[in-house]
Amino acid sequence: MFDTICKFLAENFPTDFATWLLGEAITLTQLSPKELSLEPIRADVLILLQSDEIVLHVEFQTQPDVAIPFRMADYRLRVYRRFPQKRMRQVVIYLTKSTSELVYQTTFAIDNLQHQFAVIRLWEQSTEIFLQTPGLLPFATLSNTNDKINTLQQVATQIDQISDRRAQSNITASAALLSGLVLEEEVIQRLLRRDIMRESVIYQSIIAEGREEGRKQGREEGREEGREEGIRLVAVNMLKEGISPETVAKLTGLSLEVVQQLETT
Repeated sequence: MFDTICKFLAENFPTDFATWLLGEAITLTQLSPKELSLEPIRADVLILLQSDEIVLHVEFQTQPDVAIPFRMADYRLRVYRRFPQKRMRQVVIYLTKSTSELVYQTTFAIDNLQHQFAVIRLWEQSTEIFLQTPGLLPFATLSNTNDKINTLQQVATQIDQISDRRAQSNITASAALLSGLVLEEEVIQRLLRRDIMRESVIYQSIIAEGREEGRKQGREEGREEGREEGIRLVAVNMLKEGISPETVAKLTGLSLEVVQQLETT
């Protein structure tokens, strides 16, 4: 679920990400891994954006991964093969605080080959960075703030000022899910509007994913019954990702009692 959110934000607010990670508000478009040689390497959230002069490669991680250094080196070579004239900026962004030495690794080295990339640990980043542009607002509560509740309140205030209803709903849903990594559901529900959240693409994707899961499992004995079964499967997956039962209930429409039962099965 966090994969979907991060990828959605980067692909829909590329200028905000360029300002943050490149230091300039340049226009970026998506670059498909299929445009590069070989098959894509499995990654939690692989994001490739490009302009005429630079390729931005971003990977979001909730947990440390020993394969990250090799993956960054491999994609650097793939991009060079396809676009030898372009510069490349590679960034690994860790969402949740960790003391593992893996989140400090910025180099891949073997024999005579060495490659470096950037690492951002969100819990060390200034909160102000994420309050300046709409696409970064959902990450604010994961930043270096001593008062995460007050930070979420600031995020809510900023969201209320967004005139585009669709963007407002998508950012609200994204902020709610990412804030669930560090805040209790009661706080999130109090500060972020549920009605707007349900209009979001993120929320609708949960429902769509639920329907697809239901079909894949062959349990669709009728449209409504299959839909409900699919949503239950999505709820189970969200619980496995560490999302609180309260948040799962809020986003899927299932009762808290049902979600808690799913958690114990």
